[in-house]
Amino acid sequence: MPPANRPRIALYQPDIAGNTGTILRLAACLGLGVDIIEPAGFDLSDRALKRAGMDYLEMAALTRHVDWNAFREARRGEGSRLVLLSTRAATRYTDFAFARNDTLLFGRESAGVPGHVHDAADARLLIPMVEGARSINIALSAAMVAGEALRQLQ
Repeated sequence: MPPANRPRIALYQPDIAGNTGTILRLAACLGLGVDIIEPAGFDLSDRALKRAGMDYLEMAALTRHVDWNAFREARRGEGSRLVLLSTRAATRYTDFAFARNDTLLFGRESAGVPGHVHDAADARLLIPMVEGARSINIALSAAMVAGEALRQLQ
């Protein structure tokens, strides 16, 4: 169980079991909760997920939501910000002031998030990249942003 008042990582319809397993391992090691907004592009009991997460899966504070609406309903009344990482954002993640109860939302590896999810975010952040690069692996992105959030908060 992660400590209260720490950022969470939310994955919107993740496509790749290995990336999700890596993020679960990261979150377990850093004491962060993870929300998975289904449907996922793989069976959440998939062997690849377990292989990537290794024995850390038992330590992970994972909450599954059957869809976007269930995720939004679960967050209702929390008072936390939804912080989306997007290649369409203008604010660099290193220029953003994170709060203890932020939820860091990452989109699908193949398609990001749809417009209604993008619009629902309280903040949209960018990981700057060199021109011509499309995206950074989602697990690496989650590590970068969670690390910056924890650096600011501790």
